[in-house]
Amino acid sequence: MSSSRRKFLQTAALGSAAALSGTKLIAQNKKLQVVKDSPVVVSTWAFGATANVGAWEILSKGGRALDAVEAGVKIPEADPTNQTIGLGGLPDRDGHVTLDACIMDENYNCGSVMCLENIVHAISVARMVMEKTPHIVLAGDGALQFALANGFKKENLLTPESEKAWKEWLKTSNYKPEMNIENRLYDKNTDPMPGGKDNHDTIGMMAMDANGNLSGACTTSGLAYKMHGRVGDSPIIGAGLYVDNEIGAATSTGVGEEVIRIVGSHLVVELMRNGKSPEDACREAVERIVQRNPEKTKDIQVGFIALNKNGEYGGFSLQPGFVYSVNSKTVTNVFPAKSYYK
Repeated sequence: MSSSRRKFLQTAALGSAAALSGTKLIAQNKKLQVVKDSPVVVSTWAFGATANVGAWEILSKGGRALDAVEAGVKIPEADPTNQTIGLGGLPDRDGHVTLDACIMDENYNCGSVMCLENIVHAISVARMVMEKTPHIVLAGDGALQFALANGFKKENLLTPESEKAWKEWLKTSNYKPEMNIENRLYDKNTDPMPGGKDNHDTIGMMAMDANGNLSGACTTSGLAYKMHGRVGDSPIIGAGLYVDNEIGAATSTGVGEEVIRIVGSHLVVELMRNGKSPEDACREAVERIVQRNPEKTKDIQVGFIALNKNGEYGGFSLQPGFVYSVNSKTVTNVFPAKSYYK
């Protein structure tokens, strides 16, 4: 039998198998990977479970993953009791609440805003940057001007509660931003585990829709009491978020400076491209951070979560206490991530 004839029969057989099984076959690196026809959404921290509900409402009706992740993260953005995202976020050392966000779809389209003030839904501005401009990133006053020109309403994001916390910090402050200061808000008497809405930083979310397409979103008000103008990993494509529709998606949380140094989310996706499971890819990225500066990593937190094209998910962090939330047709749960330090 000729090689061309053999190749034709093999292709026809694979096509028939796909039709019979009801799954979709995706060509990837000369291999065929089965994509299950089941939506899934994965997000950082336990409060992500609430955000996942908003995303799942769209996914369960056959909606697009991009719409799902935007709708999902808008929920904590609008929650004034959530002091590290959107409305009510803890300010920088000068009293300004500045927001960072990015979004990415299945076609490598992406948009980002940095140091955006006075707009609750930074993620929606980032999506509009992606869809209405030739750019990927808008920052500061330019991002605000763009948002206002496109119908967003200006609003004071500094709530009385966050202002009170900032003024208390000022009493002893030497104007040096303190990494992971949000974790001081963790009350073991009221929170069953670290990672609730009062003790996290950033929400990153990834989703796969019924068509097997991936999208991701990441939004934050950044480190509390940071220097004015500081930008972490959250709005940086490849650092705080990356989506490759052939392979999978990843997002991060924690001290963004350390994630930026290794272009963390892109690294996780590339490790999955090379055959790593989502959890193992996240683990290797964390180990890369440790190898770069072992002593420093003992006192900070960084966590990654990942989702591949098989609908498999996983996470890994530097310190214990990082959790992630998952919604699918069969799973609605919050999972503790394994950590480098025990």
